[in-house]
Amino acid sequence: MTEHANRPAQTPGLMARLRRLIAPAPLQKAAPRGRALVGWAAPSGTRWTARRYETLADEGYVRNVVVHRAVSLVSRSVAAIPWIARDGAGAEVSSPAFERLMQRPNPRDEGAAFREALAAQLLIAGNAYVEAVGPPGRPRELHLLRPDRVAVRPGPGGIPAGFDCREGEETRFVPVDPVTGASAILHLKTFHPLDDWHGLPALEAAAQAIDQHNAAGSWNKALLDNAARPSGALVYQPKDGPAVLADEQFERLKADIAEQFEGARNAGRPLLLDGGLDWKPLSLSPAEMDWIEGRNAAAREIALAFGVPPQLVGVPDAQTYANYAEARLALYEDTVVPLAQRIARAFARAFGAGFGIAVLEPDLDEVPALEPRRAERWAKVAGAADLTPDERRAALGYAPLATKE
Repeated sequence: MTEHANRPAQTPGLMARLRRLIAPAPLQKAAPRGRALVGWAAPSGTRWTARRYETLADEGYVRNVVVHRAVSLVSRSVAAIPWIARDGAGAEVSSPAFERLMQRPNPRDEGAAFREALAAQLLIAGNAYVEAVGPPGRPRELHLLRPDRVAVRPGPGGIPAGFDCREGEETRFVPVDPVTGASAILHLKTFHPLDDWHGLPALEAAAQAIDQHNAAGSWNKALLDNAARPSGALVYQPKDGPAVLADEQFERLKADIAEQFEGARNAGRPLLLDGGLDWKPLSLSPAEMDWIEGRNAAAREIALAFGVPPQLVGVPDAQTYANYAEARLALYEDTVVPLAQRIARAFARAFGAGFGIAVLEPDLDEVPALEPRRAERWAKVAGAADLTPDERRAALGYAPLATKE
């Protein structure tokens, strides 16, 4: 079998079809409209993602890999740190009932997953709402409410009047004590300079960088889908007669171009022109747009908004820290530990008294990433010759040695 026999059947060549299109049809006398087959257009205006929870969560956490990785990294790290319960004197206390509540806040969630979702809501929405079910101050269950389904009803003196909770078509009101601020709903929020009642999420601060990163990804996907479609204008400039194609000629020529050159299967096909046709490229190349560096810059801004070292989310050439261990240490010290402390203190304030707990704090001795700091502290205490053994133990968080009577 010859080489020609193995080739698939070919459609009529573009040149032959162009000649048939251009030659026989009469030109119309109507006023010409734009005939260039343009594959690029100047932007008419910048469009940013709407500042609503559903839109931000979808465009950010759901569709952007950098946001998803940053939020997951911080929230899972926060959830993995155990808590220490203390009484008013600072001594550790044990509360089996509270421990059971933290291990299984409700029939659907276990403790780590519950705290991970809570931390993620603070990052994505700037707000987290925990509803307690059971006796006031000593709940039997804790449930997370979706932030976009809860609205704070303003009250006097900086204390909310309550919370409007939307459930399907119904809305129920959960009041807040105007004196103590106690409520069945614990509201955790980040600082917002322009809103007295709701927090500002890191996701909103990163919204423009997220839009740029997503747009760059969509542009690259379109480039892969239409790898062989030249971006520009196909101009008809005959030597004789008006340079205007009839409507039928224009539509058929456009269809032929789409069939012959669009799509990945046509990648690399040369564009052969004849009969007064000329190609005018209009678009910028990826190198000219500095596309890769622009996308990496957007990724770095996103990581910055969430307090995550860029090298931990896979941004190339983002070696801010000498190694991975230093980057993880910075992540915990600057982002994870402060967020874990905020959540623990809020739980102690809302539920601690009912379980005999005055203080809840993260157990930082259980965090492997903080081992370099612990080693530094031990070395400093061990080298302090002017400290007594009990003072050294106190500096390291241990009780004094038992004295003999």
